[in-house]
Amino acid sequence: MNREQDDLHPLSLAMRERVLLELERIERERNVTVLYACESGSRAWGFASTDSDYDVRFVYVEKPDWFVQVDTPRDVIERPLDDELDISGWELRKTLGLLRKSNPTLLEWLDSPLVYRSETPATARLQALAEAFYSPPAARSHYLSMARKNFRGYLQGDTVRFKKYFYVLRPLLAVRWIDLGLGRPPMTFADLLSTVTDPLLLDEVATLLALKRNAGEAAYGPRRPALHRFISAELEREAPKLPRTQEHTHLLDHYLRETVKHYA
Repeated sequence: MNREQDDLHPLSLAMRERVLLELERIERERNVTVLYACESGSRAWGFASTDSDYDVRFVYVEKPDWFVQVDTPRDVIERPLDDELDISGWELRKTLGLLRKSNPTLLEWLDSPLVYRSETPATARLQALAEAFYSPPAARSHYLSMARKNFRGYLQGDTVRFKKYFYVLRPLLAVRWIDLGLGRPPMTFADLLSTVTDPLLLDEVATLLALKRNAGEAAYGPRRPALHRFISAELEREAPKLPRTQEHTHLLDHYLRETVKHYA
């Protein structure tokens, strides 16, 4: 789902123009075509702080000669430009290999509410393939592991960075989304939060969101017991039986060949 920019997903016109210029520069310098580019991170999730940076992620396609080299060429482009803007992308074959594994990071990119570039036919087919290869067990395992790791690493003190709560809450809400059989978890926190109905918990989250959005990325606050109780309960909740996805790699091969040929 691609929303129009709103207060929860801030993106200035100047930054959008800067990103587009950088993507064009990458295309010229690397002789590639950017198929899709989006915002990742807190701006896309919907809880950016006043000083949040921009995390641009993209998928690109190489020319045919790139695929016929003895040595395996690098399949990632990284451009950490400054403290405000970071740009990196994955080559299409690498992207499809990750899509076959139902890589949640890639699926989130494809669901970003902030899209900079999109080659419509190619992106539409990529979206359809992402849906076809989506694996609930793989996604659940990824998000639960992320939540556990972040909980152990960031939420054990008497004071906690506001942003770190969301690094645990967001993956846990994604797990809830999966367990409810709602399909691919959306990227945005507000959509994931729709699985919560407890008004007291929702008030607690709303308070924390307001603090996070109006403070800097490094801002701390006291431990929030209500959120800790919810997190602990969710981490211990038993997993339901989830459907598994059948792999049809030939669909990815066909898409790769057709896309490389089209942008040769």
